[in-house]
Amino acid sequence: MSKLNVDQKTIMLLFSDKKSDFLIPDYQRPYAWEETQCQTLWDDIFSFAFPDNNCDKFDSNEEYFLGSIVTFENENNKQEVIDGQQRLTTLMLLLRAFYAKFGNMQDEKSKSTQKRISQCLWKTNEFGEANLNVLKIDSEVATDNDKEEFLDILKTGNVNKEQQSNYAKNYRFFQEKIDAFLNEYPSYFAYLPARILGNCILLPVEAESQDTALRIFSTLNDRGLPLSDADIFKAQFYKYYSVKSAKESFIEQWKELEEVCGRIFRPLNGTPMDELFTRYMYFIRAKQGNKSSTTEALRKFYEKDKYSILKKDETLPNLKILANFWNDVYHQNPDRFSNSILKKLFVLNYAPNGMWTYFLSVYFLQNKDENEQLEENKLDNFLTKIIAFVWAYSFTNPGVNALRTPVYAEMINIVTGKAVNFADFKFDENTLSTAITNFEFKNGRPITKSMLTWWAFNNDLQSLPTFNTTFEIEHIFAKKRQENDKSLQNIKNLESLGNKAILEEKINIRASDYRFTDKIKYYQGFTNDKGQSKQGTINAELLNLATSKSDFTEKDIENRNRKIIDGFILFLKENELLK
Repeated sequence: MSKLNVDQKTIMLLFSDKKSDFLIPDYQRPYAWEETQCQTLWDDIFSFAFPDNNCDKFDSNEEYFLGSIVTFENENNKQEVIDGQQRLTTLMLLLRAFYAKFGNMQDEKSKSTQKRISQCLWKTNEFGEANLNVLKIDSEVATDNDKEEFLDILKTGNVNKEQQSNYAKNYRFFQEKIDAFLNEYPSYFAYLPARILGNCILLPVEAESQDTALRIFSTLNDRGLPLSDADIFKAQFYKYYSVKSAKESFIEQWKELEEVCGRIFRPLNGTPMDELFTRYMYFIRAKQGNKSSTTEALRKFYEKDKYSILKKDETLPNLKILANFWNDVYHQNPDRFSNSILKKLFVLNYAPNGMWTYFLSVYFLQNKDENEQLEENKLDNFLTKIIAFVWAYSFTNPGVNALRTPVYAEMINIVTGKAVNFADFKFDENTLSTAITNFEFKNGRPITKSMLTWWAFNNDLQSLPTFNTTFEIEHIFAKKRQENDKSLQNIKNLESLGNKAILEEKINIRASDYRFTDKIKYYQGFTNDKGQSKQGTINAELLNLATSKSDFTEKDIENRNRKIIDGFILFLKENELLK
């Protein structure tokens, strides 16, 4: 059984302990606390130390718990910080700001408190005298460009307005708070830092090894602390590559991965790096032949067999290759993808759910050649088929959970060299057509914009927008028009596909309430009274309507609606997805 040393300590006892030589290792995250967190910390500590803003109400037997710090003693006899880095760093900045403020104060309380703070910040000799050149904490965080600034602030106590790191901003914040406190309570100045040192409690959890510390780190993550799965994986990689004497190379590669993922991924949950690991997870699942519709949590998946997946030589290179692929997707790299494929990728970006990203990740990792490229015609066919299937399945089996069953099975087909054809999930033409015809295409339903985007790009004349172009849903026959003249006999036509199209957000805002005759200029673009040119839409169908029609009537809505639905059924038939 792994041994743990757990014993709550005051800040003074923990920081001044000669064994407390803290190291924030290079695989950790950069310092991320901002003024909001510092304000909360200050308010909490002040309320504890000065109850009701009254120094004399303080109960010296009371304690205030600030949280835990998980460490292990590394081979250099330093306490390597696995968890609690943000809290530890912030407390050091707070104590340094107090130390600087004491300056030349000569009263006994101030001199005593300043000396105690010095023993927390710097190493001391056998007489308890601080060596102001040797700090009690060091940072080697490879991805933190400002760590030297942090160490310099602790050494000198100086910071200038030009310094904009979180370290500098938070140190200035504490300086301002301490100044205000000193002005309001000059006679009690030494009491606040003394109570922080003597009555604020931390729970240091010292593990016997990095493995044990990481397991504790993982458990704390389960309990809601803001730790990412990718941080745990990074530590496992770090350990693996350290044994192979390649930790410097690993740190550099990890930093590059973080930068790429930070540019391209905007996950609803977790970090950009978590998203990369998620996409890779589906490839590993498929290779394992796992088609269970129950998906494990990301960390649970990777921690099997002591993180054996992460300790394979191909894992990190594959992650880099996968990240570069998605970087090219989101930046529409014409050197990797044809215009036809880029259009299909754009359509998929408006899919009713994100399952396509996992599906495509598996396809890419399995089928890439030695140059990390995919065969164009096969990729084009694959993208076309998954658009057709995912869109249709959203009508018959709505929800991403339902989609897992057919997609997971096809992922296994991909890695075993079989064709993706959804053989067991073909659609009945009449049933599907009826379902689409009777479907209420409300704007809030994802499939509505999905269908309109597919339809727009079904037009061969449709050009490719940039990936970050924001489209909204346009009512060609305006809702305001119906409110005013009530000319539609069937009110359902107002929200049908036949009356909707994707339109750039800015144009949609300008054109939304107008009659069609007035919308035309917004679709085509115009020059206003100030001589400013207002760009028209990229939607080829709307441009065609603007030049070929003077009005858009209920009959036009019904004809267009039928055309879209029939076109989609034909699209499925061409992709052999009908029974």
